[in-house]
Amino acid sequence: MALDEPKDTDYRLDKDNLTFIVDNDLLDSCGGIKVDYIDAGMRSGFSVTSTRPIGGGGGCSGCGSSCG
Repeated sequence: MALDEPKDTDYRLDKDNLTFIVDNDLLDSCGGIKVDYIDAGMRSGFSVTSTRPIGGGGGCSGCGSSCG
């Protein structure tokens, strides 16, 4: 998960005053992507999961990763 500007190759979703941008190639690989905010005190953060995890894990760089 990162802050970025939309590109022509991105899928864009506007929801509740937030804009989500996902590269179309990544979206094709991952399938549906779910972003949740986990409120757990000092361990609070975003959780990003997909219907088809592509592996790679670690940090927030791939689908199925969890930030926080």
